[in-house]
Amino acid sequence: MSTKNILVWLPSPMGDAIMATPSLRCIRSLYEKDKIFFFANKTVTEIMAGCPSVDLSITIEKNNPFAIAAKLKKYNFDTAILFKNSFASALAVYLAGIKTRIGYAREFRGYFLTEKLIPPKISRSRFKPLSAVDYYLAIASRLGRDTSNRRTELSVNENDIKTVCEKFGEKITGRNPLVILVPGGAFGPSKLWPEDRFAKVSDFLTNKFSANVFISVSPHKNEVQIAENICSAAKKPVVNLAKHPLTLGQLKALFSYANLVITNDTGPRHIAIALNRKIVSLFGPNNPKWTEYDYPDEIKIIADVPCAPCNKPVCKEGKHYCMESITADSVCQAAEKLLSGNKNE
Repeated sequence: MSTKNILVWLPSPMGDAIMATPSLRCIRSLYEKDKIFFFANKTVTEIMAGCPSVDLSITIEKNNPFAIAAKLKKYNFDTAILFKNSFASALAVYLAGIKTRIGYAREFRGYFLTEKLIPPKISRSRFKPLSAVDYYLAIASRLGRDTSNRRTELSVNENDIKTVCEKFGEKITGRNPLVILVPGGAFGPSKLWPEDRFAKVSDFLTNKFSANVFISVSPHKNEVQIAENICSAAKKPVVNLAKHPLTLGQLKALFSYANLVITNDTGPRHIAIALNRKIVSLFGPNNPKWTEYDYPDEIKIIADVPCAPCNKPVCKEGKHYCMESITADSVCQAAEKLLSGNKNE
């Protein structure tokens, strides 16, 4: 029996790609003797490196569906499984002449698919809030797989572990707990918890647990400034990763040592959960139902204000009520419970 080439087009947001890993495991089990190719942007390709569900990865270099179709034709794919929801992705695999094309019939792209899933809705224009883990698992279910295992996963490279250990030494391998703060967010400023509160939490963790506190941000200038502001406001030393740049592989390695991660609702939250870290997640404008894990080592602090969730990247109110409603004390208490092993108290 000849080996088939299977294309899996991953979603663009890093967090979504990680939430797709339970479904990717199922697809691997279905096509265990075939060759699976991931198609993804550079960030997703890097974060998914080492994933056992793939044989080869192709990095998206152009967003033009006609150029992508020409590129995909060279691989003679038998099946395309679309985790990406865009019209252009469905058009590209159609133009590439891939015989079987599976994905959600949304964005007016149903014509280009041979097997269509219908996303659940609560009205003609509104999708039903559903965890992306289950949204992607529905594709595996359509293919006949057992989808009971919702656990996400990421692989960490041994060379990346060696690199971060050499960079940070006992700050990550010593007796004191390692805590990583993630104060940024690609979604937009509406997700950002105030910088001075991150600084207060950092000082609390250093005083209470002698923690080694790291701040992780993207290279974007706004996030670099946020990290600098937190370091300036904190009274105790903080390791600013903006001044110690890491690759995404090295960031995964660092996260694998974390005793606790405290984060806005952004990509590194999904890294932490996939690596089985303890985590405090802060939710303001976004509905947590879209990213629900039922993860036992996570404490979610959800803003309880009338205007949330609004799902807007920029706050439209005169005051940022949702994120400001989350107090530093509440985050400190959650962090203490997790570090002390008393989450259920």
